[in-house]
Amino acid sequence: MLSRLLYRDGLMLVIDKPAGLSVHRGPKGGASLEDYFEALRFGLPRDPALAHRLDKDTSGCLVLGRHRKALAKLGDLFKQRRVGKTYWAVVEGRPATDTGRIDMPLGKRDDTRGWWMKPDPNGQPAQTDWRVRGEANGLTGRFTWLELEPLTGRTHQLRVHCAEMGWPIVGDPVYGSAQRNGDTPLHLHARGIVVPISNNKPPVSVEAPVPAHMLEKLAACGFVETLSRAQGAAVMAGHDTVDQ
Repeated sequence: MLSRLLYRDGLMLVIDKPAGLSVHRGPKGGASLEDYFEALRFGLPRDPALAHRLDKDTSGCLVLGRHRKALAKLGDLFKQRRVGKTYWAVVEGRPATDTGRIDMPLGKRDDTRGWWMKPDPNGQPAQTDWRVRGEANGLTGRFTWLELEPLTGRTHQLRVHCAEMGWPIVGDPVYGSAQRNGDTPLHLHARGIVVPISNNKPPVSVEAPVPAHMLEKLAACGFVETLSRAQGAAVMAGHDTVDQ
């Protein structure tokens, strides 16, 4: 997991979560991201802890708090919606316009479906801004590269919103057309995050490189891989001063 460290300071870490790995241990056990937290202590007495969550099949920027005070501060920032989150997705089809906002409350599908969600006018408010970054037409159909900004943080929000708009995310077996246990992973990536963690420093801005399973379709949509801010910035051990 050290090779996936994107950013480190005295308060927080940002790692590039791999797709297909749960962030925490489920009731049935199994491998999870938490299994690797001990290696991310960097001299502190306790393991870092999750400041927020990503779906098992979603890759990209994940923030960890390095101690209790930092976790409390990060929790407040996420709760107050002060953390900027940018996702990239490849979807089936194409929106009718190049930009827009989805305003669609969400609720649980039913108690037997666990975390599966559905549109629900009486559910929790959920808003997503989206922008077309590129598109492709080929023998396997039409695909669009979207940049998504969730203004709220509901479970499966981006997946449900895209599917209900008529352009499900590629590789989604729950809300889209993908087969369960199929060969196409979910094409949803937490590309960037901006965290105003310090009162006297600029917000921390980090990008995660595009995962290998999304490169082919993104390239077809016009993406050209370049050195990202996250890859170009050195993660330096000397930046462990704990801010208050």
